[in-house]
Amino acid sequence: MDLNLALLLALLAAALWTVMTRSLLRSAIFLALTSIILTVLMFRLNSPLAAVFELSVCAGLISVLFVSTISLAEPQSQKDVIQHMKERMARFWFLPVLLIVLAVVLCLKTVRPAVHLPTPENAQDVRIVLWQLRPVDILGQIIILLTGAFGVVIFFKEKVKK
Repeated sequence: MDLNLALLLALLAAALWTVMTRSLLRSAIFLALTSIILTVLMFRLNSPLAAVFELSVCAGLISVLFVSTISLAEPQSQKDVIQHMKERMARFWFLPVLLIVLAVVLCLKTVRPAVHLPTPENAQDVRIVLWQLRPVDILGQIIILLTGAFGVVIFFKEKVKK
């Protein structure tokens, strides 16, 4: 099996698990896994700049914010959890069927890109793009990451005070 196809199927499975699981913490973890698999696919498609931002922001910062927010939430009763799971299953019953249909279609059809992707020899070095052509973007990303980290620290300090 082609590695890209295997990664795409893993991406679909992780995304499906993110939506279907009843635990918010597991859902946040599988969302991070989905971002990591998407990052690998972006690297394989010669989009290293997009992959770096996907990995650092989506798999890193967003997952940390979700996990910290979930840890601050009040636990639900077992009755509320079961009711929520029933409502979720009613909304998303078609997703496993859609995943199976997409997997069959992807296995039967050979996907060819419409445009020629640059080879690694032709692609610019990520270090040059990040540090010489886009330093303001790096500064913005550092500010966003630090803001998220300080936000998590403030949330935990407020929880300890209460």
